[in-house]
Amino acid sequence: MQQAIKRIIEWDNRQTKNIRIDPSSKISWRMATILAHSGDSWYCLSVLLLIWLFSKNEWRTIAAAMGSSIFILAVIIILIKISIRRKRPAGEWGDIYRLTDPHSFPSGHATRVFFMASMAWGIAPIWFAILLTIWAPLVALSRIQTGLHYLSDVLAGVLLGWILGKFAILLIPNLILWFPWAF
Repeated sequence: MQQAIKRIIEWDNRQTKNIRIDPSSKISWRMATILAHSGDSWYCLSVLLLIWLFSKNEWRTIAAAMGSSIFILAVIIILIKISIRRKRPAGEWGDIYRLTDPHSFPSGHATRVFFMASMAWGIAPIWFAILLTIWAPLVALSRIQTGLHYLSDVLAGVLLGWILGKFAILLIPNLILWFPWAF
């Protein structure tokens, strides 16, 4: 059993190394860092807050559902990360992430963006769901390219985010009952 786990970890390390990009490749590196940051929780929540503040239609409900669910998701991710305690890959970029969140499994960014995409397919217009579904894998990939996550961190985040996004849709009626002012 330990031999199988060792082979999986070695495979994960090799694949992660193959996906990473060299910071000296200026254009690729810049695109990857922009995409990596675009999935930050503060950015996603800020955009949802702006939509919530300035909308009075279905977009207010969508923003409230996604925003409140992201807070619940953050607690789940933190609990998993502090339980598993997998260190991030060695690297120099992303000091803010390395200092504030030294654990890499699962990728919070991958979980969050796939969570939002998954929710969008159940509560938002199709064009928005398609847009988030295109954006999500780009963010997830950029987290590996910039050296902040192993491939397995991101794959776990993708799966967790998609499943929890579908589950969150089922919780929206309860969120409306608990926080009617938000909807």
